[in-house]
Amino acid sequence: MRKGQTVISCEECRSRNSSLFSGLCSHQLSYISENKSCTVYKKGQILFHEGTRPLGVFCVNSGKIKIYKIGYDGKEQIISIAGAGGLLGYKAMIAEEPYSVSAETLEDCTVCFLSRPNFLQTLAESSELNKKILQQVCHEIGVMNENLTNQAQRTVRERLAITLLKLKDTYGMDSHDNGPIEINLTREDLANMVGTATETLIRLLHEFKEDKLISTKGRKIMIDDPKGLSKIANLF
Repeated sequence: MRKGQTVISCEECRSRNSSLFSGLCSHQLSYISENKSCTVYKKGQILFHEGTRPLGVFCVNSGKIKIYKIGYDGKEQIISIAGAGGLLGYKAMIAEEPYSVSAETLEDCTVCFLSRPNFLQTLAESSELNKKILQQVCHEIGVMNENLTNQAQRTVRERLAITLLKLKDTYGMDSHDNGPIEINLTREDLANMVGTATETLIRLLHEFKEDKLISTKGRKIMIDDPKGLSKIANLF
């Protein structure tokens, strides 16, 4: 086994229930387990670059990964944050196109890789996987349309509230106890997701903290009043 690699059985993986692979039969899971590789990535490592050719798919076992594009001005635009169970790279591979985004670890992560031939073989044998992928693509289109509407019609304060609520759900997927959910992002990355300047984001976070909507520990953010954030975001 090469340095940085580990062994994780799909049958025993705790993240599988939140993965697109959750509906596979035992034979298909065994096939993936036998043909995949699992690697421990350090924070800040790149899984794949925008514009490169996909050679397989990545399934997140643990940790958080940011999916982003580089704009014409050279700045990052974060598209989403992938957590445990997230499957990355399958859309570009199925479309036989280069990656349209890049993926970078936000913290230490364990990620499994399944090569293109092995993934396509599984896809050909599983109608359930085909169904789940179609559902996921349709869901992501809906989220993209919602994000475009939010950027055009909502204030920065509203967008920040919505982003924090979404990140609470994303980071909560990895929580296996009853402790507080900690959103662990740099202020620059969070500002990037909201679509505002870092200085504006810091000011709004301070206001949210004074209003007891959130609390902080270093750069980590805890959501103390989800209903209050939902009210600010005009979600009800």
